[in-house]
Amino acid sequence: MGCPDGDWLPGTLLSRLDAAARRELRRLGTARGAPASSVILREGRRDSHVILLGDGLAKVTVAMTDGRHALLDVRVSGDVVGEISALNGTPRSATVTTCRTSTIRVIDRDDFRAFLRDHPDAAMAMAGIVADRLRMANRRRVDFASYPVRVRLARVLWEIAAAYGRRDRDGIVVDLRLTQSELATMCGAAEITLQKAIRDLRDSGIVTTGYRQIVVRDVAALRLSADVARSDD
Repeated sequence: MGCPDGDWLPGTLLSRLDAAARRELRRLGTARGAPASSVILREGRRDSHVILLGDGLAKVTVAMTDGRHALLDVRVSGDVVGEISALNGTPRSATVTTCRTSTIRVIDRDDFRAFLRDHPDAAMAMAGIVADRLRMANRRRVDFASYPVRVRLARVLWEIAAAYGRRDRDGIVVDLRLTQSELATMCGAAEITLQKAIRDLRDSGIVTTGYRQIVVRDVAALRLSADVARSDD
């Protein structure tokens, strides 16, 4: 199930584990298939199992007071979701929905906690992932206050393309089934403002768009639009 050992994307839990711990974690729980658009965790539920994405892609969203859903992040093969509820017993803080047909492992909370107790390095890796996600959330809040929507959109697209895009002859394809509404909330923008920012990037030849798909045609120009170099100084 999933990638050959060693091929997990950087930043995922499986990429951070040694081979023995990785094999043990991948044997825990029950393997299941999940069609595209399946809700595998639902916000507010009090269940506490963990889901390991073996070969999968999923989006993490939260409900807003106006009825829309804010896109917080995406998860890929080798990632775990639901770890916060498993670790502290709180209700689910977000909904997780598959973006394509995926294979997952549903791991009981007690089994996951026992695994972390038996593998201190894995527990440290899990803590590092939680810290990275918090840091990213904090950076996005700063971005919302400091940058115009076009830059914020370019940054989000840069992050997603670098982590999850696939290369083809046209460029880097971002094929996550994201709606414009979800992308707008991820950028902290009104949907009509996001549409203008997408149109600007498209008119500049930086991206092309299709049905729930964006192709980055000019990576260097997207990086420049995202002001990545300045933020990394």
